[in-house]
Amino acid sequence: MAEANPWSVIQFIAERRIEEAQAQGVFDNLPGRGRPLQLEDMSHVPEDLRMAYKILSNAGCLPPELAERKELNRLVALLDSCKDEQERVRQMQKLRFMVIRAQMRCQRHLQLEQDDPYYDRLLDKLSAAVNEKTGPA
Repeated sequence: MAEANPWSVIQFIAERRIEEAQAQGVFDNLPGRGRPLQLEDMSHVPEDLRMAYKILSNAGCLPPELAERKELNRLVALLDSCKDEQERVRQMQKLRFMVIRAQMRCQRHLQLEQDDPYYDRLLDKLSAAVNEKTGPA
């Protein structure tokens, strides 16, 4: 004799409760009603890691690669607002160190896409720093 699937019982109960809630109008005034869902693009994450990344994201945790990218963006923003030359040099050294560390961890060069906004900002900051030291070309 085949055993009953315990998940079918749970599925039946869940479907029943959803139908009851719909009949009571619980879902009628939800925020975003009538607008398309805003789905996250997880295509860059391997399929077997997507659920784990989503759980970490919902908990406010970032994977190391994204945390590092966030820190790099923060350093570039600091360079934008930095008026003190010594502080700017320190921030650029920290930025250079983080890029080298990422390269070593990946054992390859950190490649920035040319359409990445960070790429343009980084080039602008580095060329501005070089121009300040050497003078305009």
